[in-house]
Formats: sequence, C-alpha cells, structure tokens
Amino acid sequence: MLEKLQIVKQRFDEVSDLIIQPDIISDQKRYVQLNKEYKDLRALMDERAKYIEYTDNLSEAEEILADGSDAEMVEMAKMQMDEAKSAIPELEEKIRMMLIPKDPEDAKNVVVEIRAGTGGDEASIFAGDLYRMYTKYVDGKQGWSHSTVDFSEGTSGGFKEIQFEITGEDVYGTLKFEAGVHRVQRVPQTETQGRVHTSAATVMVLPEAEEFDVQIEMKDVRIDFFCSSGPGGQSVNTTYSAVRLTHIPTGLVAQCQDQKSQHKNKEKAFKVLRSRLYDLELAKKQEEDAAKRNSQVSSGDRSAKIRTYNYPQGRVTDHRIGLTLYDLQNIVNGDIQKILDELQLVENTEKLKANEGEL
Repeated sequence: MLEKLQIVKQRFDEVSDLIIQPDIISDQKRYVQLNKEYKDLRALMDERAKYIEYTDNLSEAEEILADGSDAEMVEMAKMQMDEAKSAIPELEEKIRMMLIPKDPEDAKNVVVEIRAGTGGDEASIFAGDLYRMYTKYVDGKQGWSHSTVDFSEGTSGGFKEIQFEITGEDVYGTLKFEAGVHRVQRVPQTETQGRVHTSAATVMVLPEAEEFDVQIEMKDVRIDFFCSSGPGGQSVNTTYSAVRLTHIPTGLVAQCQDQKSQHKNKEKAFKVLRSRLYDLELAKKQEEDAAKRNSQVSSGDRSAKIRTYNYPQGRVTDHRIGLTLYDLQNIVNGDIQKILDELQLVENTEKLKANEGEL
C-alpha cells in the first residue's frame, strides 16, 4: 500500500508544481483539469498521512512489546497496537476505493431533463413528482442549487417535460445513476374505479459541458426568438425573450424561457445545447466501458427501466441492483441518498475488480 501511495505522492508533487506555472494558468482547460486532480490527490495525501501514522504506531508498539521491560509502557503499547490494527484495514479499504480512477465528468454540474412517458396525464403528474423529489434532495444537505431552464406543464398538473440545472460539488458523479426510465404503480387521481395503473417518465442527466469541452460553430446553429408561454400556452410577456437553438448538423434542439432577459435565456440554452452534444459522445463511451466491464449501473442505455415506485405496497425497487426499500414516502420526498450510495458501491466494486491488476 505504501508503494502505491508513494507513486501517488510523486504525482501530487508534480501537479502541485504544474498548477503554479504561468503557461498552465493561461490554458484554462488544462488548469481546470489539474486543479481537480490536485484536489483529489490532496484528499489521498491526507489519508496517506493517517496510514503512515498508524503503521508507525504499530511498529513502535511491537518494539515496546518485544522489549517488555516497562509494564506501564507495555500496557500503553497494547492499546496503541489494538487501535492501529483496528484502523489500518478500514483505512486500506478506503484508500483502495480512492485509488480507483475517477471519471473526469463526475465533478461536473448537470442539466436534468424529465419527460412524461406512457400513462397520459398521470405520467405528467409523475414527472412532476420526480422533479419535486430531486429538488428536495438538492435543497437538503447537499449544499447544491438548482434553477429551471425550460418546462411544459401537463394538463392535469406536473410536467410533460422539464429541464433544470443543478450546480454544486460532484453533482454528475452523484446523480448519473438516475438516468433511465422510472415507473410508477398507483391509483391515478383521474381514476374513478380505484384501479392501479402503471405510468412512466424518462430522466436524463447530462453533464454540463464547458465551452472548452464542446466547440460549437455559430454557422451550425439556427437561433429563434419567441414569447415565453405559461400554463395553457398563453404568452406571459409580449417581448421575444425566449430562445430556441437548433444545431443543424445533429438536429438537437435546446430552448430556454425561464429568464426575462433574452441574453440570459440564450446563454442558458447554449449551455444545454453544449451539454446535449457532450452527452452524445459520453453515451458512446459509457456503452463501450459498460460492455468491457459488464456494468450493472451505467450501461449508457437511456431507455432501460431502472426503478419502480409502487404506492400500494409503499416500496421502491431499483431493478439494476435488485434493491427494494419499503420507504416510498421518504424517498419521493427527496431521501434518495441510500439508493445512490448502494448504486455507487456497486459501481466502485466493479471498477475495483477491473483495476485490481493495476492497483
């Protein structure tokens, strides 16, 4: 373990030197990448210091016990040895997980898109429930923030579709497992016979691309301006502040009508367009990686049914890892951390197996 950590220390010293070089500081893309690497390596250096302290304490305790001449020192050495032997295996496991190569996308902010699927009005209501679930999670202990980009309301509540940004630390790394088809089983508000219906909504989690991640040629983009619309389709202002961008080579469309300023809407729409283009490439890469690893939780298949919310039984089941929790009310109120933790654990275990030869 110390040999592996010594290699990491060498890289940490190298990166520490690089990020203060003027030519690196002037190269924004390189500087951002190195800063992120520095932060990750700094965390590993902290764990390395703890590990060295415990292994030194263990060696010292063994020497004292071997000597055995001072009874009081022997007693203290036993306590020191027990503490070190208890801490070292946990610390080694933590360091192993930290040594797993991180996806560079994990640190990015995200654009989340929720679209109502099969199920008519009930699917729109469910899409609204998912939006509420994610925003309550974000507003909880995450220290993140969110803002709406664009939405189209359902006729009986909820949303036919909604896009919103989430900004914070390691947002994509935390929420990327939410991408896929979410299914709800319950008696709809519109159902008079009391029958349980199944409806669905699709969630997409796009890593927010910086300008240096995706270069968009302005000649490839058609820009349309229109009046923002509210419930029922009526115009809510008379100025053409809403913006729709069409990327001609791919046919991808991004629009924003949330801000009163045309300039701000255009800025947000470009952010979404960049993220969609970036996501196209990322989806191909994820599919290739998943095929190599036979990954359960990040296959890149955006049409896969990933989770069911069953109201009559009060349960939530994640089909990728066979996890069932009978805690539906808390989960739909934003308490999704336990699901995310389990998915992350499975992903890390798969990565550890794939990299154990290198580690």
